[in-house]
Amino acid sequence: MTTAVESPQFIRTIEWDMMDKSKFFPLSMLSTFSVRCVLYPLTVIKTRLQVQRHDQMYKGMIDAWSKIYRYEGASGLYRGFWVSTFQIVSGVFYISTYEGVRHVLTRYDADTRMKSLVAGGCASLVGQTIVVPFDVLSQHLMVLGKENKVMLNPLGISLDPARSRLQVTTDIARQIYLHDGVRGFYRGYVASLCAYVPNSALWWAFYDLYQDHLHAVLPNWVSHLFIQCMAGTLGGFTTTLITNPLDIIRARLQVQRLGSMQRTFHILWSEERLRMFTKGLSARLVQSACFSFAIILGYETIKRMSIIEEYRDYIRW
Repeated sequence: MTTAVESPQFIRTIEWDMMDKSKFFPLSMLSTFSVRCVLYPLTVIKTRLQVQRHDQMYKGMIDAWSKIYRYEGASGLYRGFWVSTFQIVSGVFYISTYEGVRHVLTRYDADTRMKSLVAGGCASLVGQTIVVPFDVLSQHLMVLGKENKVMLNPLGISLDPARSRLQVTTDIARQIYLHDGVRGFYRGYVASLCAYVPNSALWWAFYDLYQDHLHAVLPNWVSHLFIQCMAGTLGGFTTTLITNPLDIIRARLQVQRLGSMQRTFHILWSEERLRMFTKGLSARLVQSACFSFAIILGYETIKRMSIIEEYRDYIRW
């Protein structure tokens, strides 16, 4: 089996068999939850920008932020947060699948970037299968703003301020089931796979690619963790630019309850034309950059903290 030790002094990639899993899993869940707490408002803003028609409510990311905060307070920026936290469970399966597939491919001497590409795609397939029902619920909650009565409430949910978030969430789940049965919770599943599987595969492949290029041009004294964070951010930018239209189609399909990806694309094209390629892009770029940086900072730090003792002397921060 090949090893991730490129030199006697330096391990570039900490592989699955080099870590203590009893440390890695709880630290990974804590890191994921912390990142979601801080950056969740960007997800709400991105979703609202994507599902609005033209510039019906918000002129851009800053305008959306200010209006949501003005009319709904800080809680408006965290609509659907507690439902979305169930994604932490899918995150455990995601990273386990990613590392596991990489570990298997290592036995066949696969190229590093190919390992990342295949493992990233497989990880997203597993993660999306678990998370889509919660994603559907959280996105319905995200778009139910007090100021956006002209926007999206296809289920006819009561927005009475006296109702608790649990009551609203339960009502959404009940209405989805009454309209579509269990299938309603997987509305947009294929669209999610089409959006997130390529996104995940490309992101991990670009992550390795940018790492190699940054190591080639930067001096040796530059922190390896810093290079990894920069590579993750650049990878996030690149994949966002490539996959943005697919993410808009996924969001529209899940929230507006449209029949198919093809119909969603035609409606989106008739409404937006070429703007569909840039709709919500600024928010998604900022979200992607922040998430990519924070996720890699947490992920690679936790891998270093979870390293088995025999490899500890070969780790570079």
